[in-house]
Amino acid sequence: MTTDDLLLDPSAAPEGFRAGFVSLVGRPNAGKSTLTNALVGQKVAITSSKPQTTRHTIRGIVHREMFQLVLVDTPGLHRPRTLLGQRLNDLVAETLGEVDAVGFCIPADEKIGPGDRFIAQQLAMLNRTPVVALVTKTDKANPAQVAEQLLAVTELGDQVLGPENKGTGFAAVVPVSAVKGHQVEDVAQVLSEQLPVSPPLYPSGELTDEPELIMVAELIREAALEGVRDELPHSVAVVVEEMNLREDRPQDRPLLDVYANVFVERDSQKAIIIGKGGSRLKQIGQQARTGIERLLGTPVYLDLRVKVAKEWQRDPKQLGRLGF
Repeated sequence: MTTDDLLLDPSAAPEGFRAGFVSLVGRPNAGKSTLTNALVGQKVAITSSKPQTTRHTIRGIVHREMFQLVLVDTPGLHRPRTLLGQRLNDLVAETLGEVDAVGFCIPADEKIGPGDRFIAQQLAMLNRTPVVALVTKTDKANPAQVAEQLLAVTELGDQVLGPENKGTGFAAVVPVSAVKGHQVEDVAQVLSEQLPVSPPLYPSGELTDEPELIMVAELIREAALEGVRDELPHSVAVVVEEMNLREDRPQDRPLLDVYANVFVERDSQKAIIIGKGGSRLKQIGQQARTGIERLLGTPVYLDLRVKVAKEWQRDPKQLGRLGF
């Protein structure tokens, strides 16, 4: 019996089948998006070495024989410096109030810092929502470092989510390398154990409920962030203005026209994105087009324009216009 059959007849779900929503949280660049993609088995969230890559909550849907995990990949929780930063934090807080469990991502190769403690304190306010600590990026640390981090993370859970705070610490602590595929299935299994008994929530073929327009914009932004200076990631936004199949094409040779604007905050940033003689923008277009074609399974014509929206991260009207 397929997942689609179970959606039509929930009573036909195997005994003990579980389904629900899990939010992956952590400070910026903790490996949340990479882990989401590894669990789903396909790219549904953009990844970058730059912090603050994720701007939207992406739902990745993990289908297994006895459970269905709906992963909510959130922006990294941080102490905000701009209106955009505050709105991203508010988005995380709103998401956490609606999920069945939380996966708290802490990198294996970095000491626990104030940012991790700040997030743990926020999670301590969730009352009965179970929190699983995920020690990510184990491929970047040696076995001794991983073991040391597992102990430190366990201690953090006992201190902040332990009996003194009317909790029991972390529900589990699991090391994982999403890049190497090490213990990804263990993470899926442990997270599924925190979910309620329930029939599937989504059909078997669905890997995300994120609108295609948003995913295309995110792929363009990911390409724009590759290899740029540290100042740019926070300042880049992408809006897809138009996305339609070209009308005069034969049915067996479709072409999707995508027109998008890349917004930055200053003229100097516009110059970085465009590059000498337009070389950088051409590279961004080529990389983004490859990702979009892989996502949608259709050849793509991509038209990119770079525009300046001065100080958009601090302007409520411009934030709204750019989708935040």
